[in-house]
Amino acid sequence: MIQVAEIGGRKLACWVNNGSFLPDRKTLVFIHGSGGSHADWILQYTPLKNAFNIAAIDLPGHGQSDGPGEQDVPAYMAWVKKLLEELGIAKPVLIGHSLGAAICLSFAIHHGDEAAAVVPVGGGVRMPVNPAILEGLKQDPAAILALAAKFSVAKGNRERLSGLITATLSRVNPEVIHGDFTACDKLDITEAIAGIRIPALVVCGAEDKMTPPSLSEYLGGHIPGARLALIPGAGHFVTLENPEAFNTALTDFVNSLPA
Repeated sequence: MIQVAEIGGRKLACWVNNGSFLPDRKTLVFIHGSGGSHADWILQYTPLKNAFNIAAIDLPGHGQSDGPGEQDVPAYMAWVKKLLEELGIAKPVLIGHSLGAAICLSFAIHHGDEAAAVVPVGGGVRMPVNPAILEGLKQDPAAILALAAKFSVAKGNRERLSGLITATLSRVNPEVIHGDFTACDKLDITEAIAGIRIPALVVCGAEDKMTPPSLSEYLGGHIPGARLALIPGAGHFVTLENPEAFNTALTDFVNSLPA
């Protein structure tokens, strides 16, 4: 069900299972990527909702949350922190895709004692965006979004998923997506990444062209004790392209954490 919290005069929405958080379950908090919403995680929270407490967040300006969006990762991270506090969520496993991965990693760097673990999916210490894409979002957003959708999935999944991803992105204000991409482009946590001291599972599609596996391999090698999972047959939208393998890797990791 959708739960709405009013924070600073703005309404932020998230999907939660059963509307409550059971004390004997671990809590998973999902954070979507650029131009996304809580619905991006439907293939995760549907099969996992009976095993874990779940909150799938709509960032400001996305899904059912009030706008505007933000233009840097720290600003988004601050909203996530406020929403967790408002919902009374303590020590969650933070799972973020792309922009969401940047938010999760930044949260782990600055507020690591408030999270149980972090799972960056398709992320990196830097996530540069081609200037032509940023400019194209202002001039011809439809063309840029269609191109991004095409290259964000593995070649074998394009026919099945690129149209769906294009349609999803097209429902979002292009200015919000431009802000999301700008936030990714400005990210640089190269020096800070080694300071993460909570368990981490770094996930990437083996055929990811947007944030190539080398970026995740760097994360895995520089976050102390991190695990790395490269998911076969998947590109940047690994959670949609191979949800079974992703969910298995995530569940195994979460179940390995202390109660």
